[in-house]
Amino acid sequence: MEGETCDVLIVGGGPGGSSCARGLRDSGLDVLIMDKATFPRDKVCAGWITPPVVDLLDLDLADYAQEHALQPITRFRTGIIGGSAIETEYGKTVSYGIRRCEFDDYLLKRCGARIQLGTPLKTMERNEGGWLINGSLQTKLVVGAGGHFCPVARGLNQEHQSEKSVVLAQETEFELTPEQQSVCHVQPDTPELYFCRDLKGYGWCFYKDGYLNVGMGREGEKQLSAVRDEFTDYLDQEGRVPKEILGKFKGHAYRLYGLQKRTISDEGVLLVGDAIGMASPQSGEGIRPAIETGFIAADVIRSCQQDYTKDRLAVYQEKLFQRFGEWTDHPEASLIPAAFRQFLGRQLMSTQWFTRKVLLDHWFLQQHLPPLVRN
Repeated sequence: MEGETCDVLIVGGGPGGSSCARGLRDSGLDVLIMDKATFPRDKVCAGWITPPVVDLLDLDLADYAQEHALQPITRFRTGIIGGSAIETEYGKTVSYGIRRCEFDDYLLKRCGARIQLGTPLKTMERNEGGWLINGSLQTKLVVGAGGHFCPVARGLNQEHQSEKSVVLAQETEFELTPEQQSVCHVQPDTPELYFCRDLKGYGWCFYKDGYLNVGMGREGEKQLSAVRDEFTDYLDQEGRVPKEILGKFKGHAYRLYGLQKRTISDEGVLLVGDAIGMASPQSGEGIRPAIETGFIAADVIRSCQQDYTKDRLAVYQEKLFQRFGEWTDHPEASLIPAAFRQFLGRQLMSTQWFTRKVLLDHWFLQQHLPPLVRN
């Protein structure tokens, strides 16, 4: 890589990074994506996309489904861990189950940028031309798209960060044998979501194209394994998923949007997706906001006309606030007494109206959010 140059370096090849690159196609800019992993790679995620994501990415679903898992979702099964569950029927496709290892690889391959995999970002030094990366790559602009542990994001946010907005997650995804399929009662078109009694996290079960995905995410939970075990015991006792068929769980972390102020742009640098902390505060869903921030960033980069000053890039934060709302250091959830949260969980999660109108339509499907309008 010695002596190499590019106009825009995107560090991270996930949906945020690849969407930013796709948004810069035909811009005349030389765009390079660098990622420490080789694709396809595993990614801890329940794995679903909504129709607005399909439209924004201009996905040909028939073409995608030829070689990748694509499970139409028409209903949900929801409840409280340890309690009863209810099913909500939509009568139409409201989401699609995907496997992140396939989905991210597909988006990366078609993004239009040059790609350099298996290459971690080790050093990032300012110079007259912008940035010198790993001692040999010269670029004018760096886009941090490396997720929760993105090294570019760490450089912009070096001060100590509290854990109040961080969610820890564990997941296992594996292909079921015919024998395992016969004892697993999760239906392909019906993802199952089960919330902790204090509403500080939830577990999920998705079955798509022969693969079962089971996971648990929880806010700031240091002993997540104990909560996960309670969840898998519940699945076993309810006859949904026998505990003995579950594979090894893998861990991940992400930051919820809006609960803590972050620096997201500076001279010659900006962040997208989980590097900012864009996951929905209610559901933890991060694919759509990652993709949208990638496209918004691309539009801002185009408008800068290769003059990536701090002031010119500051419009990026304004656009994110317009789309997703401003940040606060006083998250509403912290003002709700724990006992009241438990009451809400026991009462509201058992009602069909709340489950459909609030939990599913608003929190998970985000049907209230209009399509992203790009410049």
